[in-house]
Amino acid sequence: MLTTKLKQKFIQIVGHENVIDSSAGRLVYSYDATPNFQSMPDAVLAPRNTNEVAAIIQVCREEKIPLVPRGSGTNLCGGTVPVEGGIVLLFKHMNKILEIDEENLTMTVQPGALTLEIIHAAEANGLFYPPDPSSMKISTIGGNISENSGGLRGLKYGVTRDYVLALEAVLPNGEIIRTGGKLAKDVAGYDLTRLLVGSEGTLAVVTEATLKLVPKPESKQTMLALYQDMDGAARAVSKIIANKIIPATLEFLDRPTLAAVEDFARIGLPTNVEAVLLIEQDGPPEIVDRDMKKMAEICLSEHAVSAQIAVSAEEAEALTTARRSALSALARLKPTTILEDATVPRSEIANMVKAINEIAFKHNVTICTFGHAGDGNLHPTCTTDVRDHDEMERVEAAFADIFEKAIELGGTITGEHGVGLMKAPYLEWKFGEPGISIMKAIKQAFDPDNIMNPGKIFAKETRKRTVISK
Repeated sequence: MLTTKLKQKFIQIVGHENVIDSSAGRLVYSYDATPNFQSMPDAVLAPRNTNEVAAIIQVCREEKIPLVPRGSGTNLCGGTVPVEGGIVLLFKHMNKILEIDEENLTMTVQPGALTLEIIHAAEANGLFYPPDPSSMKISTIGGNISENSGGLRGLKYGVTRDYVLALEAVLPNGEIIRTGGKLAKDVAGYDLTRLLVGSEGTLAVVTEATLKLVPKPESKQTMLALYQDMDGAARAVSKIIANKIIPATLEFLDRPTLAAVEDFARIGLPTNVEAVLLIEQDGPPEIVDRDMKKMAEICLSEHAVSAQIAVSAEEAEALTTARRSALSALARLKPTTILEDATVPRSEIANMVKAINEIAFKHNVTICTFGHAGDGNLHPTCTTDVRDHDEMERVEAAFADIFEKAIELGGTITGEHGVGLMKAPYLEWKFGEPGISIMKAIKQAFDPDNIMNPGKIFAKETRKRTVISK
């Protein structure tokens, strides 16, 4: 809880109505979408502009108070859990789309703007903002920037970092900086914009972002390819890319995930196959037609049971919406659902899925797998019960094995969810001690008092690996 003196300081900055310090009010911001992580903040503040953010940070620095910037709390790595207490910053007042610049193809937004609102605003002007995390209906752009969020369209269009041209941010000393600009080229000095994107609120607080837009695709088609053989689905993914076709979406769901999604969505998905590929292509109609026909041929050549193109926009939207609902569908099965992400080269997808199934059997846990097959980003998802302590230990051991296997196959411990709390013990597996040291040096340079989202990314102890992979 805040002292009376500190509370008055914050009230003077943001107003009484924007200071939450009641037990019930703080409880709402003690957790995010990550299972089994919770810690109470001392207060929750809702600044109305950048200057108020700077004033809050100055007080926090003077008093050595931890500060955690928060979007909608949809992240899955414990990134917005205030593990050391302190202040949670909300951006419900700073949620505006400030400008759409059609001459420069940019949009300038505040951090609290919802991702889907940004997408809709761009499309209303004949433009396109591609990053589309599954949480886009409720996630904020500030949260997307903090986590460098991906999405279903990542294979063709990239992730959030690829669309952030400029930032306004407040440093841990209260100073306001601007990085980048509405520029196609800018190589002046270190690229602070790209450094801040994905820094998980540990280096600065983003208060404004200028986003790159692209022309809205003229058309789109969607196809569902069914397989009784996981290897065939994986070969089709590699073969599509080898044929120099980059689809807008290339998603994979295994049989257990498919069954859960169909039970949830009720749109007539087949549940008697071992795997499905959801494939979308967008662009000029003649290019889309050509690519979809070729991809259907490739899928059938790799023993797909069928490769059917959606006959209407409504059917296509239903398929994509069903894929986006995978986590919600699986969450209905057990009291606790833990969704992870590990990324491997796309050529290793089949090996990684096999390994996940073997690891689940080894530890006697249930793991369903889906994800972005086109860029190798898989989401092994465990349905369990946090109250079963023995099973939770086996779940943790299983995910450790999964991360280790991903690295062994040339991959990484997270493709889009971030490190936060969940992956911190494994980060050294990816980068080694020298890599961790340079990251800590960057953190120290920005935030010598360690007030910005402390306890995240860098673990106190690194988990021991069972096998040292070369």
